[in-house]
Amino acid sequence: MCRRLVAAGHEVLVWGRTREKAERALAGRCEVVASAAELGRRCEAIFLCVTDADAVEAVVFDEDGVASGSLPHTLVVDTSTIGPLRTRVMAERLQRMGRGRWVDAPVSGGAVGASAGTLAAMVGGETEDIAAARPFIEAFAGKITHVGPAGFGQMCKVCNQVIANTTIMVWAEMLSLVERFGISPESLMDAAEGGFADSSVRKVLAPMILSGDFPGIYAPLIPKDMDLAGEVASRFGAPIPLAGLVLALYRQHKMLDEQGSTMRAGLRGIFAPLVRKN
Repeated sequence: MCRRLVAAGHEVLVWGRTREKAERALAGRCEVVASAAELGRRCEAIFLCVTDADAVEAVVFDEDGVASGSLPHTLVVDTSTIGPLRTRVMAERLQRMGRGRWVDAPVSGGAVGASAGTLAAMVGGETEDIAAARPFIEAFAGKITHVGPAGFGQMCKVCNQVIANTTIMVWAEMLSLVERFGISPESLMDAAEGGFADSSVRKVLAPMILSGDFPGIYAPLIPKDMDLAGEVASRFGAPIPLAGLVLALYRQHKMLDEQGSTMRAGLRGIFAPLVRKN
């Protein structure tokens, strides 16, 4: 996403909780600064992409965080997936402090979408703030949907994650079933193309299964995203039993056992019988 912003002609400053990672990933494309507070002092728009709500809160509100240097007009655009409830609290806090305007803009599409600039951004915030943030978001997102005030973008992203994770599990079961029947998994994937069962999940999974290579997000983020849906469902009294079952199935497949394990290891576990060896 940083690379896309640079390529679009924006001047980009970067701070990361692990400085070495930021320097290694961006390799001289933009300036790496000493603190989040420095970003607040020097930038008109600050984009966050971290693991969870605690990390977002720390980056923004810690003693040397973004809010210690930002101004009332500063845009704080959170592209993380942290859920709507904490987002609302933090957006209101930033506004009360007079330290910026909060936009939640979680994205979907993975590393491939980020590199291509085709991510889907689900955006929450005030209309004028979205308009101010849009030229930056357009650098890495092919579709930007403003769904309402702060927190609404996060709510849509949580639903997106549950749907995607459920679809992955359904594909795993059906591919295993057809192989036992005597049909190759490739044949089912080809047959589903263009039908009601087709989706971005199928398009992304097909080459992964055939190559046996499953790059992607950290596996421990899956229960975090599913649990966010559970929190909102509990708050609003909406039953979502399927989401709970899918999470239990992921855990059953030992996808989430090792901290720091990647989606590569997790999907290997689910699709192990189907992986084609080169």
